Amino acid sequence: MTGPVERVVLALGSNLGDRAAALTRAVQDIAELPGAALVAVSPVYESAAVKVDGVDESAPRYFNAVLTIDYGGDPHSLLDAVNVIEARHGRVRAERWGDRTLDIDLIVFGQRSVDDDRLTLPHPRAAERDFVLAPWLDLDAAAVIPGRGLVRDLLAATGTTVRRVADAAATETTPAPGAWR
Repeated sequence: MTGPVERVVLALGSNLGDRAAALTRAVQDIAELPGAALVAVSPVYESAAVKVDGVDESAPRYFNAVLTIDYGGDPHSLLDAVNVIEARHGRVRAERWGDRTLDIDLIVFGQRSVDDDRLTLPHPRAAERDFVLAPWLDLDAAAVIPGRGLVRDLLAATGTTVRRVADAAATETTPAPGAWR
């Protein structure tokens, strides 16, 4: 894997099984990808499930996190790699925006703009999703979605509904400090 190293933002989510363990293992798997160097991992947030028809309060709630990596490959190679990680964690793609053991989205890849049948960068809905914006803002107070604006301004416009897991009435154990490393 060669090429210029670029800063990449990825969003992780899980609403089936042991959500905290799924996120912890996914971070470790991403950090071990060839060409990837883990930079930072956000606190875990909890959010309602968003389905094609909107928020589904009857579905299991998500644990969400954002991580940044420095990556020395191309966006499609990274997409392929995270799809393999999702599959290893039991991800089934039976329903669009359905419940899942693990979801990994590429949010931004440096300053690149991509729009093809497999990938759109920046992520087309990230600017509207508080479960992406809130944890990302924890990592970088000056974060920007290219072409959309400052993450803090975008988050303010969403009507934030997510809560940090430590603040939520979660039934699962949250990862211990340093567990991401």
